[in-house]
Amino acid sequence: MHTKAVSAQALVGQNVLLPTGSTVKLSTTDLDNLMQALDIDVIALTEILVPHGHRVEFGTIDAPGIHYNLSGVGRISINGGPTMPLRPHLLIIVPPNTPFTIEVDGGSGPPKLISKECWTRQDGILRVAVPNEQPEIVQICGFFNASFGQSVRLFGELGVPVIEQFEPADKIDLKLREAMDELMQQEVGVGAMTASLLKQIVVSLVRRSVKSSQRWTERFSILADRQVTRAFADMVARPGAAHSVQSLAHSAGFSRSAFMARFSDIFGQSPMVILRALRMRQAAIDLTTTTMSIDVIAHNAGYESRSSFVRAFRKAYERDPSDYRRMAKDGEARKDI
Repeated sequence: MHTKAVSAQALVGQNVLLPTGSTVKLSTTDLDNLMQALDIDVIALTEILVPHGHRVEFGTIDAPGIHYNLSGVGRISINGGPTMPLRPHLLIIVPPNTPFTIEVDGGSGPPKLISKECWTRQDGILRVAVPNEQPEIVQICGFFNASFGQSVRLFGELGVPVIEQFEPADKIDLKLREAMDELMQQEVGVGAMTASLLKQIVVSLVRRSVKSSQRWTERFSILADRQVTRAFADMVARPGAAHSVQSLAHSAGFSRSAFMARFSDIFGQSPMVILRALRMRQAAIDLTTTTMSIDVIAHNAGYESRSSFVRAFRKAYERDPSDYRRMAKDGEARKDI
């Protein structure tokens, strides 16, 4: 494959359409509230080692992927587009269901495809390598979901890759290596530890975005409209508060009807449906991390009666709160949050 290479900046700038109001930047307070409530679910970690004169092709995966180039120089093509140079400490977030190809020049003729026979899995980690060949590209990939509650995915509607050049001092490589070591050791809490490490990387990206002239956070549909995001950040930070469509519209600076239309267009669901999911997330956390009574947890989640809370919780998690708490003691419920 020898297509014309383009710069990272040129690739990122393609097909980026922002909604009205996106020119107003998000406040650091809103972003901080959102990052604190962000849940990370690690699906898989992959180590890719590509020698000179080879290439590797990945098909579609229904989850975004963080790709961090530890060392080596090569090229990557995302979704069949132009190739982009790979260099050490380049980080790329590939949108869900997006194929990509990595290749390294060398030898005669086009790079040879690394066959699936060279893909091995051990302790939950997929390793793509050519036996007895010294790799030029060494890359770690983490496939994950990042969400608020059960219904809002941060990267779910990402249309183009997020590309950032980091430095060794940023220690992104150390976080990914630590995540891989966690999976290999398979100790208690491995899921929580790997999720925490990937979340640190996402937060590092957000920090970089705040300081950068190219604020990639505003290319996400759920973050691009500052006025609606302000209301959403308030819902995330205080799910148990007495929110209403009218109060949220006032926070966003819209009329009730305009806010409903704009919110539903961005999130695909009404504000109250999203709020219910955020309240259930908070209740699930309280059930698994505190000894508060069900009545107190219901009140903290914004419910005036225990019965209405139990019905909502049962609909969200398919079990009663007391059963959920009991299962949490056996380590079975936290993965549902």
